[in-house]
Amino acid sequence: MIIDPSQISISDRYKLLIGGITPRPIALVSTASPAGRLNLAPFSFFAGVGSNPLTLLFCPVNNPNGTEKDSLRNAKTRAEGGTGQFVVNVVSHRFARQMAASAEELPYEQSEFELSGLQQAPSSRVAPPRVADAAMAFECETRQVIRTNPGQPGGGNIVIGEVVSVFIRDDAAGDRLHIDPDVLDTVGRMAGTTYCLTRDRFELPMGRKALSGESPEAVPPRGPLEPGQGR
Repeated sequence: MIIDPSQISISDRYKLLIGGITPRPIALVSTASPAGRLNLAPFSFFAGVGSNPLTLLFCPVNNPNGTEKDSLRNAKTRAEGGTGQFVVNVVSHRFARQMAASAEELPYEQSEFELSGLQQAPSSRVAPPRVADAAMAFECETRQVIRTNPGQPGGGNIVIGEVVSVFIRDDAAGDRLHIDPDVLDTVGRMAGTTYCLTRDRFELPMGRKALSGESPEAVPPRGPLEPGQGR
């Protein structure tokens, strides 16, 4: 099957992205409007960019009517009318339900913090607060917004942020800044409303050694947790 994206609907193109790019990490992005109104929203089009400087990106697509999502309205640069700041909160399984609840489409003046029940904690370098329950959070200043189809339904927007401060819960990292995946206990996004856990892992060497034929060393998965539970 060969598909020409120009010959299918926008919604079908979206299905190809979310069905084929899996699993996707989730950025729970907190922002504040120029007037101080708080917003919280999850984005699974999210990735790191580079370490010098430390940068990451998330991609809020335009609304069905072509307007900007609230997170983009807030996080875009000051020259474009935003605040130029945002926080990426890493999503752990224990508050997955609250993360999903924050996807509710609320009026601009209402906060998803209140709807989801997630608590705020003050950031150290930026105005938007971090999620208090997040074991890790990246405080960012927006460097650039790249728009692939401004003002059009489903148009993409790449928000590139420079990380100016990182919060890590004390038990989530060792002395050499190796992050403990069991403590972080992140979830991934699949297609539709399906998510996955990151507890079933295996080790592989890089390069030629990966072809040695040895069986990957599996990391034993832990038992399931309900979203409201923690370890």
